[in-house]
Amino acid sequence: MKGLKLPDLPVTEVLPALIIALETHGKAVLVAPPGAGKTTLAPLALLESEWASRGRIVLLEPRRLAARAAARRMAALLGEEPGETVGYAMRMERKVSARTRILVVTEGVLARMIVEDPELSGIAAVLFDEFHERSLDGDVALALALDAQAALRPDLRLLVMSATLDGARVAALLGDAPVIESEGRSFPIEIRYAERPAGEAVEDTMARAVRAVLAEEEGSVLAFLPGQREIERTAERLVGRLPGDVDITPLYGGLDGRAQDAAIRPPAEGRRKVVLATAIAETSVTIDGVRVVIDSGLSRLPKFEPSTGLTRLETVRVSRASADQRAGRAGRTAPGIALRLWRAEQTAALPAFTPPEILEADLSGLLLDCAAFGVSDPASLSFLDAPPSPAIAEARSLLKRLGALDDNGRLTLSGEAMRKLALPVRLAHMVARAAEDGHALAAAELAVVLSERGLGGRSVDLDDRLHRFRRERGGRAEQARQLAARLAKTAGGARSAEALQAGTLLIHAWPDRVAKARGAHGHFVMANGRGGVLAPEERLAGANYLVVADLQGRAQNARIAQAAAIDEDEMIAALGHHIEDLTETRFDRASGSLRQRRVRRLGALILVEQGLPPPSGDEADRAMVEAVRANGLALLPWDRETNSLRGKLAWLHTAKGDPWPDMSDEALLERLDDWLLPFLTGEASLAKLAPHSLREGLTSLVPHEFQRRVGQMAPSHYDAPSGSRVPIRYEAEGPVLAIRVQELFGLTHHPTVADGIPLKLELLSPAHRPIQTTRDLPGFWSGSWADVRADMRGRYPKHIWPEDPANATATHRAKPRKK
Repeated sequence: MKGLKLPDLPVTEVLPALIIALETHGKAVLVAPPGAGKTTLAPLALLESEWASRGRIVLLEPRRLAARAAARRMAALLGEEPGETVGYAMRMERKVSARTRILVVTEGVLARMIVEDPELSGIAAVLFDEFHERSLDGDVALALALDAQAALRPDLRLLVMSATLDGARVAALLGDAPVIESEGRSFPIEIRYAERPAGEAVEDTMARAVRAVLAEEEGSVLAFLPGQREIERTAERLVGRLPGDVDITPLYGGLDGRAQDAAIRPPAEGRRKVVLATAIAETSVTIDGVRVVIDSGLSRLPKFEPSTGLTRLETVRVSRASADQRAGRAGRTAPGIALRLWRAEQTAALPAFTPPEILEADLSGLLLDCAAFGVSDPASLSFLDAPPSPAIAEARSLLKRLGALDDNGRLTLSGEAMRKLALPVRLAHMVARAAEDGHALAAAELAVVLSERGLGGRSVDLDDRLHRFRRERGGRAEQARQLAARLAKTAGGARSAEALQAGTLLIHAWPDRVAKARGAHGHFVMANGRGGVLAPEERLAGANYLVVADLQGRAQNARIAQAAAIDEDEMIAALGHHIEDLTETRFDRASGSLRQRRVRRLGALILVEQGLPPPSGDEADRAMVEAVRANGLALLPWDRETNSLRGKLAWLHTAKGDPWPDMSDEALLERLDDWLLPFLTGEASLAKLAPHSLREGLTSLVPHEFQRRVGQMAPSHYDAPSGSRVPIRYEAEGPVLAIRVQELFGLTHHPTVADGIPLKLELLSPAHRPIQTTRDLPGFWSGSWADVRADMRGRYPKHIWPEDPANATATHRAKPRKK
């Protein structure tokens, strides 16, 4: 493209340096703010490099909207249409020809290109745009491209471009690649704040703010909302309440390409527009005419839970980086205003950046791509943030369950078939499995409905959505049906005329989310143990069994967002190899006894249940031990004597160590088979377990030759000088003797146990109230006794209070009455 005249944009000044960096180093990082022109000018400028003549330049965009816009803008600068020098390829749309030298791609297209051809034949450079968004596809594609460059294509050029990014960190990942920065150019932006009232829906606050700024300010408005539902509700509140020269246009991922393109086009002459958008409008695209941005401060992000295998959408506060990006959209062509629907001081509490998707996402697709690339452990690739181990473990487990990986982590034939379908792995498995029975097209249609938001409407019932999708008109629906046909063709298999219900197909994607009705109408429990709820008015609320494709919410009873009914016989036919017939024994705490039943179980679902007589003999003993292990030692019938023995042994273990056994809960639970099991008598009820069995069990933990010494080392009573036998209390810190002080008169040494360990004396008044605590009785007699005596004589005049207690006679009685 020699002699191409590029527009004079801020990035233009650094393009010569960028060309030199890629020529000499093969890798570079370009940091430039939104509006600097990097997306469109950098690829066009690189076309003039000598190395670019040896293949295409591939530009990776994180979103379809941005990919189309970038391709159309570059084509326009060349005086062409997309599909000539500049083309694009995405999931449901492709405009490419033999003449195409710049190819804009998205949605994992690049990763698949590298996996299928690790040498990237015919590709001269790969450019990663808006890398600061840290999409999973972008991270994976960069890791694979770096590996391919190092091993097979040292001549491949790699460029990472970003608006807000730690350039040094990315440069280090690229082997200390040069960092080129463009200052950018923007107009002043006035930041204003208007806090959303507590409890008010975001769409109500947004609609009021839109009406206010349109009345006070000129130009168009870009309003950021978390998702499609809030956009639609805001639009409902604005219709008929705006000036006649204002148009309302939504902008979110579920819209077809034409509707998205209409949202970013400049308004007609003499008109203004209100664009209600999700985070899709934060970067990559410029919406001409926007002078006011209103930011709800919210975003909806996917959060993957490895413990359940579920990905849920969570509405969260935006990061400071996102808030700045959003505000910046107001100053692209003229001075602007950014109105934030929160208090100014709350900005500092926002997270600095949006978490990278690789830290929050389901990584089964990443693991499948890596296996196809010949990498069994993703940790061996170069990621800016390493994929979390729990998510990798869950992904590996899922892929093995689906038959995509063998025990060594290598791709199986089934896994290869799944990967070629370019679908999320569960949906790919569904289509591949359906193809075996001739139902690839029906499964592919369902997969497209599930992976493309908005197709077939928004019904919870996937049979209803699938039926509507097949009759739906419009360009996006037609593109989706063509995609389904291509997927079915890729999956292969004979074609059956039989029409299958969505649940029959879906069960091969989510066997762990088969749900059975329970309790109240519309309440279900799934095979993975989680609960789900449908609104009572939903048709599916009355089904006996569902397959759940999507849940929303964190609670045990999350809202079922997408599901299909399935017949019990079909469910059993599909998952018979996962269904177990078991005899289960459980402990019923209310009755303190064992219960037994025969069940037919699918994960957490009880399909059939039959009560059985309670167990007895060894089976009952084993079950009782497991009940104690699960519920704790408090389950057992401890009496005073048994607790006393345990206290003695616990103290001896603390004071003397071995061979006296550890009596802590943890130690006793660990050794239940040693001290409890041998002394059980085959009964199914704790009521029939005698306390002496526990005492015998605890004693058995003491070596035989020491058992007789328990009473000597830790006597249960103290023989007082008064003739009383007073119980000794054994506590963790030592043995305690609570005794009335008169019963120790005449004692000149401190009482001890276990070869000289002093008792802790709790000296009591005649009314058994504490007077003093001591471990030195002689010292007490010669010291503080005088003060105690003076106080006690007045309170208890009928009792003896000698001046010299060490030489007085012990008694447990009051003074004799005078005759």
